Amino acid sequence: MTDLQFAEDTLLQLQEKNPRFHGKAYLFLLSALHHVMETLEQPRHISGRELASGARELAIDRYGPMARTVLEHWGIHSTQDLGDIVFALVDCGVLVKQEDDRKDDFRDVFDFEEAFERGYPWGAKP
Repeated sequence: MTDLQFAEDTLLQLQEKNPRFHGKAYLFLLSALHHVMETLEQPRHISGRELASGARELAIDRYGPMARTVLEHWGIHSTQDLGDIVFALVDCGVLVKQEDDRKDDFRDVFDFEEAFERGYPWGAKP
């Protein structure tokens, strides 16, 4: 089995178990994890709060003012949904968790309306 076939099979398995999320939601979450890891001086465990914040940054960088719309199209309506995606990835063996990691770590990290609309960084990027 090739890596690509494994990835496709894993995405299909994830979507069968969690049909409320589009396949791109899982890929985005993994990209957000990579985005956060790139900011670290040394590799370490990433908290739910850190990952959710990194996902917000990445969504704004990639999709600008459409970030909330894109995420919601994929089934991501709250930071709790990000946690559900993470734990689905853990359940299928793509990610690993530490003993004290909980889905609740993602609960109410930020409000989507505030983060992507009222709190959107409208200023020019440096």
